[in-house]
Amino acid sequence: QVQLVESGGGSVQAGGSLRLSCTASGYTFSSECLAWFRQAPGKEREGIARVWSDSGREDYDDSVKGRFTISRDSAKNTLYLQMNGLKPEDTAMYYCATAPAYSEDRCYYRSTQDFNFWGQGTQVTVSS
Repeated sequence: QVQLVESGGGSVQAGGSLRLSCTASGYTFSSECLAWFRQAPGKEREGIARVWSDSGREDYDDSVKGRFTISRDSAKNTLYLQMNGLKPEDTAMYYCATAPAYSEDRCYYRSTQDFNFWGQGTQVTVSS
């Protein structure tokens, strides 16, 4: 049974930092697309960062580029999102997701609904 468990959310002031973790278990993909999404109240879920397992190349939405960093520790089956320079507009529920992906295109152009497995989410609240 695939399980993704996020942790690390919380409340911070603008300009602060948080590191989210997502620990995976119950599956093995030879190649996968790992991603972080977020969803604010009343808004659609949006992808903010992804990494393809084979190349390790990172891809970011413009809204977080230069402030957030996605990384993974394969030995620990854990995906991270380091968030620096947090802004009030970063307030949202943050989710990790994964799906098998055997090319970069199948990772970086993958739509939200095509991610197979999701964590339960962790709340991030940034106050001004």
